[in-house]
Amino acid sequence: MIFDALIIGGGVSGMQCALVLGSAKNKAFAADKKIAIIMHQRASHLENALFNNVLGLSPKTLGKDILINGKAHLSTLYPAVSQIENEKVLSVEKINGIYTVETNKNNYKSKIIVLALNYSKPFAIKGLDAFIIPHQKANPDKDRIQLKNENHFIQQGLYCCGTIAGWRSQFAIAAGSGASVATDILTL
Repeated sequence: MIFDALIIGGGVSGMQCALVLGSAKNKAFAADKKIAIIMHQRASHLENALFNNVLGLSPKTLGKDILINGKAHLSTLYPAVSQIENEKVLSVEKINGIYTVETNKNNYKSKIIVLALNYSKPFAIKGLDAFIIPHQKANPDKDRIQLKNENHFIQQGLYCCGTIAGWRSQFAIAAGSGASVATDILTL
């Protein structure tokens, strides 16, 4: 099977991207599209976050609860979006216009890849090294990275969102970045 869109990363920006893409499944132009998200969340900065300043979230919302509830939200509203659990991405390679994603357990193929990862080092996904640059908005002392992109677009079929796209690590910013990528993809 070849996915139409495969999101790598199950944090705020990745799940928001999946929700927006999933919401289009009832539209004629997206009805036959296959969408998946690799939900590897072990390195998510949400694990230790506490939110008091996000519109729509109750004060003292814990990031670890958002990770759990976000998965349930996605599977309840948009079960057609495949959630791939407990796999870590090792490499991404483009061959003849199709991306192959190798994980520690499987290989997947997709026409579009969305990288929704955090901006911490080390960045250990082979095949993407040429796109890594210093993060343009993070404190230089933190030694964060981002992927070279223009408005989330890296190259044909390859997008990034959230902090790896160069955005700040605020919940609303990351969610908006993920939604922005999804709407860009939907316009294709």
